[in-house]
Amino acid sequence: MEMGRRGFLGGLLAASAVTLAAPARLLADTRSERVLSFLHTHTGARLTVPYFADGTYLKSGLSELNDFLKDFRTGDEHAMDPGLFDILNDLRLATGTRKPFQVISAYRSPETNAKLHANSSGVASGSMHVEGRAIDIRLGDVRTSVLRDAALELKRGGVGYYGESDFVHVDTGRVRRW
Repeated sequence: MEMGRRGFLGGLLAASAVTLAAPARLLADTRSERVLSFLHTHTGARLTVPYFADGTYLKSGLSELNDFLKDFRTGDEHAMDPGLFDILNDLRLATGTRKPFQVISAYRSPETNAKLHANSSGVASGSMHVEGRAIDIRLGDVRTSVLRDAALELKRGGVGYYGESDFVHVDTGRVRRW
């Protein structure tokens, strides 16, 4: 059965509408290499590592990231959610940054989180940091308000803005903001 010009255009418009209504997706090519760079604000450590290539997560890259993002207070390590790295990669692409992500907080052991929660109303008792699903970051060449807006545009996970402390929290939980 031959499709006429109107049928083709109508189908094209319908497909476009579905694409526009679809949930936010990765900005990065799903097959290309993804590389992230970090500077840990508490330890001064630096890391640049590929964590994804040829359509799959790289075990060695994820292992390096888990070690780098461990609880610096206790040395405890936890598997980080790879989806968090995809969010960071998309933030890197969306902002056009040329600087590493400055890590304020990543994985937190339950003990560390309990101590921080006892001393600050800004630390949740059930924090996603304890699950390896959250990170607090800033960029040296992007205002945190711009980073926040880019994270909100992704519509993937939670976004917390701490303007006075100059960082943005991103996580892989449900979409929400504070």
